[in-house]
Amino acid sequence: MRYIVIGAGAVGGTIGARLHQGGHEVVLVARGAHHEALKRDGLRLITPDSDETLRIPAASGPIPTRDDDVLILATKSQDTLAALDPWPTDLPVVCAQNGVANERTVLRRSEQVYGMCVWLPSQHLEPGVVAAHGHPYSGLLHVGRYPPGVDDLAGRIADDLGKHGLLARATPDVMRWKHGKLLNNLGNAVEALVGHADGMAELADRARAEAMSVFEHAGIPYSTAEDERRVRGHQVDVVPIEGVRRGGGSSWQSLARGSGSIEADYLNGEIVLLGREHGVPTPVNEVLRREANRVAREKLPPASMPVAELTALIDARSAA
Repeated sequence: MRYIVIGAGAVGGTIGARLHQGGHEVVLVARGAHHEALKRDGLRLITPDSDETLRIPAASGPIPTRDDDVLILATKSQDTLAALDPWPTDLPVVCAQNGVANERTVLRRSEQVYGMCVWLPSQHLEPGVVAAHGHPYSGLLHVGRYPPGVDDLAGRIADDLGKHGLLARATPDVMRWKHGKLLNNLGNAVEALVGHADGMAELADRARAEAMSVFEHAGIPYSTAEDERRVRGHQVDVVPIEGVRRGGGSSWQSLARGSGSIEADYLNGEIVLLGREHGVPTPVNEVLRREANRVAREKLPPASMPVAELTALIDARSAA
């Protein structure tokens, strides 16, 4: 198979690089300066153990496709439809994205849809460069069919991913893992807004507690922190890379790049949506969604809001 990675940033770039190192045919799809750097110089993948520049074919948009192509979608959720629009609808699509809305969205246009739960601590802040901090493996990836199940293609994708630098497993309940990952990602907006200041962890915990209440009311299964520790162990530990400052997660990176958008509608906003559907108040996640969108829209830098200010907004909303 040939893997076409749409959105070759932190996650997509690392997955594409590891597939390439495992001997698979890969095309990286990126835009702007990142695409130009990939075409000119290749992808520089920096890990705790290595610093390699890989000559992987790159494109800025659709290319002629083949019957054996698999699309790996690694864009932010707000870009899903626009990113897939120019590509054929008869190719398998793997949603290597945060949140839980992408698979159902993609299923409207493509019959073969796969979810991927991504645990892959990486960052992309410079054109042509991706830093993957996971060690000894760069990431752990759960892959499964959507609607739930495992088929031959899911197993083959997992096998291919696991050949170099990644752990991957085919699982029939990938959306349970993705809902568990969503709980962790609810802190992304907090980190992006206030950084790692004192009080940040407490706000993230409040967002997760609110979400777990929503999941319980909605009857949505989710993986737990204990499940994660059992499966991942110390196989994807976050390790510093000499000369590379690790700033923050995907939402933090969106603000650092000044992209003008952020994924909060599909992370905290997912909890807000479910809360409204099931009659469960979600003031913490509503404020985080609203403020993250505002800061992204105004192109403010990460950690530009004091913790006290964000806490006050949340407390006021909770008391209303």
